[in-house]
Amino acid sequence: MPADLAVIGLGHFGLPLAQAAAAAGIETVGHDTDPRVLAELRAGRPPVDGSLTAAELRRMLSGGFRTATDPAELGRVRTAVICAPTPLGADRALDLTAVADAARMLAARLRPHTTVILESAAHPGTTEDFLRPLLEAGSGLRAGRDFHLAYSASRIDPGNRAHGFATTPKVIGGLTPACTESAAAFYGRITDKVVRARGTREAEMAKLLETNYRQVNIALVNEMAVLCHDMGVDLWDVIRCAETKPFGFQPFRPGPGVGGHGVPLDPTPLPYTGLRMVGLAREINAHMPQYVIQRSTTLLNEHGKSARGARVLLLGVTYKPDLADLEGSPAAEIAGRLIDLGAAVSYHDPHVPDWRVRDQPVPRADSLYEAAAHADLTVLLQHHRTYDLQGLSVKAQLLLDTRGVTPGGAAHRL
Repeated sequence: MPADLAVIGLGHFGLPLAQAAAAAGIETVGHDTDPRVLAELRAGRPPVDGSLTAAELRRMLSGGFRTATDPAELGRVRTAVICAPTPLGADRALDLTAVADAARMLAARLRPHTTVILESAAHPGTTEDFLRPLLEAGSGLRAGRDFHLAYSASRIDPGNRAHGFATTPKVIGGLTPACTESAAAFYGRITDKVVRARGTREAEMAKLLETNYRQVNIALVNEMAVLCHDMGVDLWDVIRCAETKPFGFQPFRPGPGVGGHGVPLDPTPLPYTGLRMVGLAREINAHMPQYVIQRSTTLLNEHGKSARGARVLLLGVTYKPDLADLEGSPAAEIAGRLIDLGAAVSYHDPHVPDWRVRDQPVPRADSLYEAAAHADLTVLLQHHRTYDLQGLSVKAQLLLDTRGVTPGGAAHRL
């Protein structure tokens, strides 16, 4: 039976879209280049990163979602959305290999009047200059005349119950006004508000601005954290006071590094002037794991201990609280650097039953309080709701809080 929607790429961006479409009663077929992903979903097993619960997956499967192993099914839909991953390459440019593979697979089956939308993270110009030629060459059709083409970046905030897919406005930019309206008609079925950009480049640039806004502001408070520590100033109290200003200020908080799927984008790989501030912000944030190591070794030395041979417990190794997603988490780099210094590293995370760093397993602490009492240093990297911070601060011999959440000055803050 032909579906109404095809979602190509069932990862961090594709699954929320498929979930929202199924909830709206849209017959949706999902395809992924990894057959294991399809097999797990068909079996009713949600992703291990916790982005989708078993109950949510059951509702998807009963609400009009199914997986497709045969790419031919992609050619029998009205709308096809490409959600392929675009990780950063060694040159800091986005790797569009998966997008190209998805485009070629779709193009071979593309029919007239289909609406094709790109949701993957992309540099400005990707939809028109990269995706469009692949679709046209493989299909013999012309974008804007024979089929609609648009860009609408994913705006997913995992674990955010206040702003889900339906309640987060969707920015859409089409190759032509008709392309924009066709994409808007589709998203209007699953989101409360659609925002029309002037074109694909404006929609792509809006995503770049959103992502870099987060990166730059986190870099600012990370630098403030280092400065405030050197000056003996309580940064968290500074932020508490500053956020009372009802205009012109939005609070960001420091941490051991910046994780997640929203990578900082800089148009320098393209023939444009680069964003110098983004490059500097990236350097500052990339330095934070090393700063955590510096603070850790200093604390150990102040208490008559060396990093070599020290027992260090890392608490919370995911990139975001109360989720199992490890994407971009600074915990791996911090653990690796501690291991290089000769420390005996263990971890505790209620959402991560097994954790490997450099392809080597890291011992998992079963009893949090017992492990904290035994460790020479406990480092809180992520604040999960299940952690009793008051009890932890009593049990831990030495506690470094990188999130500024431990009450009563019972820990050393970042």
